[in-house]
Amino acid sequence: MARLKEKFTNDVVPALMEKFHYSSIMEVPKLEKVVVNMGVGEARDNIKALESAVNDLSLIVGQKPVITKAKKSVSNFKIREGMSIGTKVTLRGNKMYEFVDKLFNVALPRVRDFRGVSSKAFDGRGNYSLGIKEQLIFPEIDYDKVDKVRGMDIIFVTTAKNDEEGRELLKLLGMPFSK
Repeated sequence: MARLKEKFTNDVVPALMEKFHYSSIMEVPKLEKVVVNMGVGEARDNIKALESAVNDLSLIVGQKPVITKAKKSVSNFKIREGMSIGTKVTLRGNKMYEFVDKLFNVALPRVRDFRGVSSKAFDGRGNYSLGIKEQLIFPEIDYDKVDKVRGMDIIFVTTAKNDEEGRELLKLLGMPFSK
C-alpha cells in the first residue's frame, strides 16, 4: 500500500509539476477514487449468483460491496424497477492505492495475451474506465470455487482537468498502456 502512495508523492507529483508547469502543488491531479462494478444479469433468476458476485468482489477489493438495484423496468431484459442486478464498491484512500497497486502489478499481467490497456477509454475529463472479462485474474479468487466467470468495470476518477493530464497521472502510477 505505502509503496504506491509514496511513489505518488515522491515521483509522480514532481514529474507532473514539471511537465504541465503547475504553479502550486495543489494543482497536480490525483486519484480521487476507484469504483469497481460487477453487473449480474442472471440475478433475476438466481439469487445465489448475486451472493457469489458479492463474495468475489469483497475478496478482490477487501471491502464489503453494495448491491445495486434497477432504476427502471426493462421488459426486453425481464427486469423490474428495484430488482437487484449488480454489485459495486467505491474505494478511497489506502484501500484504493492497495487495489490499484495489485491491479497494475499482479492482476493485469495475468491476463492472457496482455499487451497493455487501451489509452482511448478516457471520458474527456481525465477519468478512465477499464473493463475486465474475468475475475479469475485476481490472486484471491480460487478457480475451483468459481460458479461462473464474470467481468467487471473499474473506473478511475481523477482530479485532472483533461484526458492528457489523467493519462499522464495513470501512466506515472504504473498503468500499463499499450504502445
